Amino acid sequence: MSTTTRTLLAATSTLALGVTLAASPTQAASADGDYVALGDSFSAGTGTFARTDSCYRSPFGYPALLAGQQGLTLDYQACSGADTTDVLTDQVGALDAGTDRVSMTIGGNDVGFADVLTECALPGWISDCDGEIDGSLRTLRTVLPGRLDQVYGEIAGRAPNAEVAVAGYPYLFNGRDCSWLTFFSGREMARLNAGTAELDQLISARSTAAGFTYVEVRDDFAGHAVCDAQAWINNLTFPVDESFHPDRAGNRAYAAAVAPALGLAAAPVRSLAQPPAPPAPEPSVRAQAAVVLDMDLTSTAHLREARAAGVNPGEVRRAVAKLRSGNERVVREGLAELQALDAEHAADPASRG
Repeated sequence: MSTTTRTLLAATSTLALGVTLAASPTQAASADGDYVALGDSFSAGTGTFARTDSCYRSPFGYPALLAGQQGLTLDYQACSGADTTDVLTDQVGALDAGTDRVSMTIGGNDVGFADVLTECALPGWISDCDGEIDGSLRTLRTVLPGRLDQVYGEIAGRAPNAEVAVAGYPYLFNGRDCSWLTFFSGREMARLNAGTAELDQLISARSTAAGFTYVEVRDDFAGHAVCDAQAWINNLTFPVDESFHPDRAGNRAYAAAVAPALGLAAAPVRSLAQPPAPPAPEPSVRAQAAVVLDMDLTSTAHLREARAAGVNPGEVRRAVAKLRSGNERVVREGLAELQALDAEHAADPASRG
């Protein structure tokens, strides 16, 4: 991974890492049905701007929505940052023969969700997005099948009477990057979406083989990706750990998709009323420029990489210099120029190794 990114990259790593997995689960107030929610940040409700503990476990996460609407007792084990090992170590102990329903999302952190996004978000001339994706796919194809089988086998053994719903992941991108802070090319976004599809296909195959119900969500999120007019997935935002996760509307969509797989009515969930999330503070243009400045694009090493990739180092220096201007219009020009340089680099196949 590149040696840049002291603000963007270090912060983005908290999308999956740096959380404590031993926090106590939360409970939904009800007494009809034992429901255990396992999994990672997509099940913990990360993205709803409603953290309750170090695992996140939002009251607006889809498991909490289902429990509240359907009158279920929720044992909320899902934890932001969890991978398959964490599920086995910290979560499946909540299951027993009396467990009626289990839902989960898992697998994204095993294949390096945060690291891949972090690398691919860099300007193309200093990132190794393809290498990071290739490494993720190798893990997906060679290691993850066995890990999923182990998790699913443990769930089946501990909760033999439960309805088990295993949900996949949505596409994050629609082919357009609308943030000053990220440098995803169209090709990179297409590869990232293709990786999501392959991950979902594996989860579908292994969960179905285990006798569970797989829940496909990519179609539900069509038209609601990052940068869509009605996005259900947060773009890069502050706090950074809310980024690239379903928002409250996205969690309602998850709840509606998962409900039938658990033998629950879906329609009431779709219309479930809930207060809107407090608006995320819009970072100022200067704050956005500060993030890009922390990428250190004018370091000797990065300028050397720019030259090797066919990007004019002088243009990089001039654009970065504008980010330090006291004139906001000039700062915007600098941000736009860096985006244009990245787009030109991405459009030239000869610039890619």
